[in-house]
This record gives sequence, C-alpha cells and structure tokens, in this order.
Amino acid sequence: MSYDQLTPTPDADSKPFWDACRNHQLMFQKCAECGDVRWPPSILCPQCHCRDAEWIESVGKGTVYSYAIYHQAFHPAFAAKLPYVVAIVQLDEGPMILTNIIGCPHESLACEMPVQVAWDDVSEECSLPKFLPIL
Repeated sequence: MSYDQLTPTPDADSKPFWDACRNHQLMFQKCAECGDVRWPPSILCPQCHCRDAEWIESVGKGTVYSYAIYHQAFHPAFAAKLPYVVAIVQLDEGPMILTNIIGCPHESLACEMPVQVAWDDVSEECSLPKFLPIL
C-alpha cells in the first residue's frame, strides 16, 4: 500500500478544510454565536450548539501539547519514515490538531515548544499540515 492511499478521505464537514490545505491554508470553523474555533469541523458548535459557523484562516502557529516518537510503524506504509513523531499541537486560535513534528531532532522535542505549519504535498490532491519548531 502506498502512502497516497493513506491520505484523508474528506466528508461533507471536512472537505473545506482539506480543500484549503491543498492551497497551503490552514482553515477552521468559528462559531457565529460564541466564537469558539473548532476542530474537527461539524454542523453544530460543541460549546453552544449553534449551527452557524464561518471558516477562518489560522496563522499556523501553536505549541506542542503532547507527542510520541514512533519507533515501530503503525502501518507498513510508514515503515520507511521511522522513527517519526506524532503530536497534538494547540494552535494559537484554540483548537488542537493531531499532526507530525518534522525538522527537529527527537531529543530536542518538548511540550510547549512553539511550532509553525509546514506543508507536505503528498499528491496533487492532498497536502498535509505538519509542524516545524520555531527557532
């Protein structure tokens, strides 16, 4: 199985997010009622249950909330990438996103480390948001 077969399959809620990623834009829903910025996208705000939301562009900066270094591949398609980092990044706008930290020696990783988005163009149809340390 090749890497491109493991790319996300957008649904009606997440399609605007993945379309924006293709254009190297990190977009999230913002509730029109309470202002909560959310991930993952949904038809209802998890805070106030409002159905109205707009898509806003993130500045693409945040901090590492938590991470794990994978030394054993979760799936055979990732074996050539070992070891790799899976992290939860808390974005400046509020939501947390599951992603990879790249361009950083593993011994330098730390929670609360500032990071910024970097784009992995895995195919013409898919760009994945990954994160680099801010030096």
